[in-house]
Amino acid sequence: MSVANVSEEIRGKFSLHSAVWENDYRQLDELIRLPERSDPLHLAVSLGHLESVRVLLRHGSQVTKENAKNWTVLQEAVSTGDPEMVQLVLQRRDYLKASAALGGVPELLSKIRESPDFYMEMKWEFTSWIPLVSRVCPSDICRIWKSGANLRVDATLLGFENMTWIRGRRSYIFRGDDSHAELMEVNHDDKVVDTERFNISQEMEDVTLESMQPAEQEIAKRLTTPIVNTFLDTKDIAFERTKSGIWGWRTERAEVVNGFEAKVFSVNNVNVIIRTRTEHLTDEEKARIKSERNVLESLLGTVEMYNTEQGDLTLEICLCYCLYIIL
Repeated sequence: MSVANVSEEIRGKFSLHSAVWENDYRQLDELIRLPERSDPLHLAVSLGHLESVRVLLRHGSQVTKENAKNWTVLQEAVSTGDPEMVQLVLQRRDYLKASAALGGVPELLSKIRESPDFYMEMKWEFTSWIPLVSRVCPSDICRIWKSGANLRVDATLLGFENMTWIRGRRSYIFRGDDSHAELMEVNHDDKVVDTERFNISQEMEDVTLESMQPAEQEIAKRLTTPIVNTFLDTKDIAFERTKSGIWGWRTERAEVVNGFEAKVFSVNNVNVIIRTRTEHLTDEEKARIKSERNVLESLLGTVEMYNTEQGDLTLEICLCYCLYIIL
């Protein structure tokens, strides 16, 4: 990629970013050692400067950080269409995630052990005012037991296939102590138990950057599928007291929840934003994605959609909630 030259004034103010812009990775290697410098990893990835990305990752740049548009470094790497760039970022991200997860296990087990034992049921469901969509919205009741440092979770929703939610009976049991942990998956339908045991300290020693080398199939899959980013937009969130009764005699609504009187509020302007990028795909792959998208657009006719010239899609779904505040 060819880039315009950077002026001396800009280079003086933003020397680190200028080195990334010009792909001067040798100068970047010197500048990044200074603690007051900012992290220009997103810029290096977006420009496709592989050597600069190597330097930044080697010096601890935050590979999980999102930019102003909520895209991660890995998503930006996929958008370049460069398999080596994707492999480099994905390997570093998986290594940091595995290290952080294993490193936090002893503290997590300690907090679980110290907390009171309990049993709870959690019911959740999705509904929609759009015809036919409600029929495919998921719902489930999760049952959770906690005893000491042991947890058990029961669920019935297993997956989604051919416009149908797959259901069954599964239990996930976790047992742990200071040095060992055990995870069991119990398939009640087939009467099969899968058990995985691991030594925490040994697992931490085995996690190295080299051991996190991603498979070629995983990289190829990322480069042949759209980049999808989903997040909640709450910048315009609004709370309003719910009222009941007929017009002219409306009063503020209150309900009794588990024996407690609660005020009821409506929560508005919470949007689910789904953004899709396809600039790294071939024309054939884009045509296939577009045909699949037409089915979605026909179902979600009342949802706001925005398309770019590159075929990228932004989908906005407005959510409304009821909030109960106990007096």
